[in-house]
Amino acid sequence: MNRKSIASTEASAYFFRYLNLVPEDKSVLACLKEGHEAVMNFFSDLSEEQMSHRYAPEKWSVKELLQHLIDTERIFAYRCLRIARRDVTPLPSYDENAIVPPSQADAKTTKQLLQEYTITRQATISLVESLREEDLAFIGNASGNPLSARAAVMILPGHEIWHMDKVRELYL
Repeated sequence: MNRKSIASTEASAYFFRYLNLVPEDKSVLACLKEGHEAVMNFFSDLSEEQMSHRYAPEKWSVKELLQHLIDTERIFAYRCLRIARRDVTPLPSYDENAIVPPSQADAKTTKQLLQEYTITRQATISLVESLREEDLAFIGNASGNPLSARAAVMILPGHEIWHMDKVRELYL
């Protein structure tokens, strides 16, 4: 399964801002593995000072942004699991701004955050490897919109690209 195989009916239009950043010809597993390497290289190259930077007082620090990537991955992997297992219970949205402060990301080192990210990504890859194509193609409901299991995990690499571009643009 690659990004090209995801139909416009498998996710809300909002998520195509991320999906459209993912190469069309690569499998979701390749994208997850390459995305892991890109995130590790990108954030490892930043100093602790850069990781603590906020481009405006009310904006997230780079550490908080990395924690956001981790938390979002956990949520979307959970969505993927529930949908792939044919659970048709509508899944709620979440408020990314509400969950950042309790994460205490700024109190963590970059090394701790990257370790947390790696463990989370390994779990996502393991989940995807355990699913069949028909599982990934199943469409459920998240945040009041259709979402396929495959779109839920394919959003993740695009979401990372989006945010790393924002760090380059606004933080560095």
